[in-house]
Amino acid sequence: MTAQPNQGLDALGDRLGHHFKDIALLERALTHSSVPTVIEGHAQSYQRLEFLGDRVLGLVVADLVFSRFPDADEGELSRRLTRLVRKETCAKVARGIGLGGWIIMGEGEDKSGGRSKTAILGDACEAVIAALYLDGGMAAASGFITTNWEPVLDDDAPLRDAKTALQEWAHKRGFTAPVYRVVDQTGPDHSPEFTIEVVVPGGTGEIGRGRSKRAAEQAAARAVLEREGAWSVP
Repeated sequence: MTAQPNQGLDALGDRLGHHFKDIALLERALTHSSVPTVIEGHAQSYQRLEFLGDRVLGLVVADLVFSRFPDADEGELSRRLTRLVRKETCAKVARGIGLGGWIIMGEGEDKSGGRSKTAILGDACEAVIAALYLDGGMAAASGFITTNWEPVLDDDAPLRDAKTALQEWAHKRGFTAPVYRVVDQTGPDHSPEFTIEVVVPGGTGEIGRGRSKRAAEQAAARAVLEREGAWSVP
């Protein structure tokens, strides 16, 4: 297992703008599922916190967008919100505060470049937001989000479509079209999580997870492109 020392997490708290009363909460928010940690019979990773952090992020950013663009209609507000809470934006924020170096992950994931993967960085950032919310309330979470999302509120860059990019990448190399299949579906009907594998004939596959099939397919496609060094964050 590769990890940062627990006693050093106070330094990360300085970057987050919050001194944690429960430092174990922050540690859990940084623990990737590749670390086989079990407490009281339950696997401990940032996945549950990621779920909560996504909702907190959405609320705070919706409020920021609503205030920043008083003349925007619902459609424009929705498009801006989608851009600002997407995984790529969360990963960009994570890179800005050096979060990758603090993530606790298995040796295999670490050696495969896990600390720089957009999906992992984005998920960990959402989990950290949840930890801020649970430890310091909405004020702590909102403070972090406002500080780090204010600079990109006016970003009108179009969303990059990883599935299209992967198809183009495969075509240029003479491969047939990528094939996607559902590997697993977990969670309640009102909030499912899908695990999808994409295989590029002639290459090895990758796994993606998301709260819709489309989001999971995008994550899987992005994982292949990241592995091949063919994906960059705008």
